[in-house]
Amino acid sequence: MSNTTQYGFDTLQIHAGARPDPATGARQVPIYQTTAYVFRDADHAAALFNLQEVGYIYSRLTNPTVAALGERIAALEGGVGAVCCSSGHAAQLMALFPLMQPGCNVIASTRLYGGTVQQFSNTIRKFGWSAKFVDFDDLAALEAAVDENTRAIFCESIANPGGYITDIPAVAEVANKVGLPLIVDNTTGTPYLCQPIKLGATLVVHSTTKYLTGNGTVTGGCVVDSGTFDWSASGKFPSLSEPEPAYHGLKFHEALGGMAFTFHSIAVGLRDLGMTMNPQGAHYTLMGIETLSLRMARHVENAEKVAAWLEKHPKVEAVTYAGLDSSPYKSRVATVCPKGAGGLFTLSLKGGYEACVKMVSDLNLFSHVANLGDTRSLVIHPASTTHRQLSEAQQKAAGAAPNTLRLSIGIEDAADIIGDLEQALAKL
Repeated sequence: MSNTTQYGFDTLQIHAGARPDPATGARQVPIYQTTAYVFRDADHAAALFNLQEVGYIYSRLTNPTVAALGERIAALEGGVGAVCCSSGHAAQLMALFPLMQPGCNVIASTRLYGGTVQQFSNTIRKFGWSAKFVDFDDLAALEAAVDENTRAIFCESIANPGGYITDIPAVAEVANKVGLPLIVDNTTGTPYLCQPIKLGATLVVHSTTKYLTGNGTVTGGCVVDSGTFDWSASGKFPSLSEPEPAYHGLKFHEALGGMAFTFHSIAVGLRDLGMTMNPQGAHYTLMGIETLSLRMARHVENAEKVAAWLEKHPKVEAVTYAGLDSSPYKSRVATVCPKGAGGLFTLSLKGGYEACVKMVSDLNLFSHVANLGDTRSLVIHPASTTHRQLSEAQQKAAGAAPNTLRLSIGIEDAADIIGDLEQALAKL
């Protein structure tokens, strides 16, 4: 499908990246379950390995099914290119890999998924990188945290677990001022609710495991490039601006312009890190995206009803859903995610940690799992699971205090979702 900019979102989520198979005429994107691809001749092979021609070499690098998924997500996000990988965590490393060097740091929001806080606090130190965590509501503190070794700014559009909405335009303004790329994790927002590139983001990352696939079947990740950042201007990004020894001194940004990041992520990132998405997983995600707008509209509709009901319950201390009039972030919805505040939020119980543990056990319709964004309603107690590795102070900063449950509201009948919550709360 060409000229994707002329089509609307609902059309792109079905057609972008999808073409009738040239060999069979198959209308759905086939699963190309192959590791390697036959070269036409030696010159063709050499041109592919020299990045002089676009094509397929080996499925650790590129695969037609996976490429179709990347093209579709890029079209939905308004990016110039995308690279798919094995998980959301892999996508975060893929986003940072071309930007960082030993001794460099990334400035990250304090309101992040607990696994991301862990990855940034500890794991990336093994690469010689580090992270500074800042409250992104304090833009002055964000700007002050930037130093000569900072290489990126990272946040979530709608933060997991609390549904906090980042003021992306304001953060992007700071990023532009200090000359750094802004990376936005749009897993919870999805391109249907939020389009960070239009709001000023440089790169967008996804755990495609969640809402994009939507059915809890496969893991995956994706990095989308806006194609707008000047990687050569500051001299801070030598992987993209300086000669690459593995490609005879090719300067990715000079040679490839707006596609430099995407090609580097494939030709160097996937080649050497090997965090490849499998074609079967890509196929499931392609099928899931075909109904993304329909599902997200229902997720939002149900979340609004459930959050409003919970807010009035006597055993509930607080509900964090940004779509509520009581939320301090309600004013950001119209700008950041105009089609709704998503389907994820937390509720705090007056009964504390023990009440949370009991309620999780008493729910029937909700599934107790370490996932979100499924068609099914899901629940988890972050303090004892996804955010368990964090200190209590970090848990509270991330919106995952000990008396807090995270709800991922599904697309079932809203009355049934509320009924299940009602019977569980009655047993506390």
